[in-house]
Amino acid sequence: MLKQLLPNVKWDKVWEATLETIYMTGVSVFATFIIGIILGLLLFLTSKGNIWENRFINSIVASFVNIFRSIPFIILIILLIPFTKAVVGTILGANAALPALIIGAAPFYGRMVEIALREIDKGVIEAAKAMGAKTSTIIFKVLIPESMPALVSGITVTAIALVGYTAMAGVVGAGGLGNLAYLEGFQRNNNDVTVVATILILLIVFIIQYIGDQITAKLDKR
Repeated sequence: MLKQLLPNVKWDKVWEATLETIYMTGVSVFATFIIGIILGLLLFLTSKGNIWENRFINSIVASFVNIFRSIPFIILIILLIPFTKAVVGTILGANAALPALIIGAAPFYGRMVEIALREIDKGVIEAAKAMGAKTSTIIFKVLIPESMPALVSGITVTAIALVGYTAMAGVVGAGGLGNLAYLEGFQRNNNDVTVVATILILLIVFIIQYIGDQITAKLDKR
């Protein structure tokens, strides 16, 4: 049916590009979640009045986060070309997009983690301290569980942004639906391919949003 309606679309390439987009998004979301939580915890714990209060470390982490979350993604890809080539061995393909995707998204999510942690009732943290809880216990038994709904909501927003980033990365040869829309759609003036790629990207975004909303709703105790 689809082949008859859209005869100019090469469906094997569409399927391959879709899998590349899902792969890039999945790996970068996982890495962003881990690195973002580490950055967010460092920002929160080293800030004034907290367990690891350290103005110097806080300033360094905050500067890193502010710089990399402020650079437009398309420029970040270009700036990271030497780093990407050194790490991955190439600047083309889905794997080559991962360093820029992770470095671009992790600082953004790190700020969201910090905000989520700041919303935790300080009384809960103080109570844990009064009971003699270790820092690791406070982190894994208080901070992360208490902020989990906000953390999931934040990673959902970040994942959706990453889908958009993969599309931009495709323009510079990273593969995925963005690359397909640019090479097969735009450059060859094939609007059918562009429309199909757009619909698939929207479908991926809707699925991510739905899953994120469902998990957040289950975790939210309010």
